[in-house]
Amino acid sequence: MTELVEHGQLFIGGELTDPLGKDVIEVISPHTEEVIGRVPHASREDVDRAVAAARTAFDQGPWPRTTLDERIGVVTRIKDAIAVRHEEIARVISSENGSPYSWSVLAQALGAMMVWDAAITVARNFTHEETRDGVLGKILVRREPVGVVAAVVPWNVPQFVAAAKLAPALLAGCTVVLKPSPESPLDAYILGEIAREAGLPEGVLSILPADREVSEYLVGHPGIDKVSFTGSVAAGRRVMEVASRNLTRVTLELGGKSAAVVLPDADIETSVPGIVSAAWMNNGQACVAQTRILVPRSRYDEFADAFAAAAGALKVGDPLDPATQVGPLVARRQQQRNLDYIRIGQEEGAKILTGGGRPPGLDRGWYVEPTLFGDVDNSMRIAREEIFGPVI
Repeated sequence: MTELVEHGQLFIGGELTDPLGKDVIEVISPHTEEVIGRVPHASREDVDRAVAAARTAFDQGPWPRTTLDERIGVVTRIKDAIAVRHEEIARVISSENGSPYSWSVLAQALGAMMVWDAAITVARNFTHEETRDGVLGKILVRREPVGVVAAVVPWNVPQFVAAAKLAPALLAGCTVVLKPSPESPLDAYILGEIAREAGLPEGVLSILPADREVSEYLVGHPGIDKVSFTGSVAAGRRVMEVASRNLTRVTLELGGKSAAVVLPDADIETSVPGIVSAAWMNNGQACVAQTRILVPRSRYDEFADAFAAAAGALKVGDPLDPATQVGPLVARRQQQRNLDYIRIGQEEGAKILTGGGRPPGLDRGWYVEPTLFGDVDNSMRIAREEIFGPVI
């Protein structure tokens, strides 16, 4: 049984602080369906405190006024600490969202570290100020930090996406309010601890686990200068609508329906393993997963049989077992969503080549078999809508 992790405070302005609200988020294991963690649910008043701290830190604090080399030094320490603690981070994320541990080590933890590292490389070579020729003479172009950033991250790759938002913002000199998903708030506490030990000044970073209602309050807050959101298309539309009331600039990274394209001369022994890994990565819970496979009609049967055999051989089970290749989905609602799409696909006339239900012997946990549909037409919903699970 996984040890219960409890946090009684919120990370606001760089310090652990008692929450102003009384609500609590319970983190449920997708494998055991048991409570594995509890954290405070940030309230609107907590958002106000975090934004105020970030506003003060940006308008009056040292962070935007430090040199780039000084900011790189702090961010490098964050990156290095993630590398040291990558196994711990991977275990926590696998426990939260069901990501197979072997994939978590590679993508959830080390992948996040690589994003921090890549941002440092970009920052070293970035042109912050340049002189250009204008119609009436020389023009000075200067790139300055945008201000207070609201960074809203999803549950599927929480550290990776947090790194993609935090690293550029911090290196630019911005202050950030990070909003992790209620399904995966535990790893965010590790990040907060790392950031504090790395030497981020007071107010530069706050971390507020919360639901959609509080997230909406955050992105619509007048103290926010920039919103960076990763999530569903429907939620992205709402984020843009709310932020637009303050003319807050917004970056959205939304859903996907990526295709793997098999060319007529493709080598089957090379193509199949790579596509299977890309299709069922993170249990299919990735916007970049290759959830459609386009195959030449002349080689359809050959490839369909090979993909079905490879998918059927994937090991499904406990996400913390290093041998597991496909774990449970993050929540019961996601399991039901996938099972509903499997039913819809069959009703539309698609043929199940492998999978199609719950895995035998796994009656507990939010599992769905690695499922492969054949005879799919592009007009079908399963070909056009993001399923976000192990259904290809």
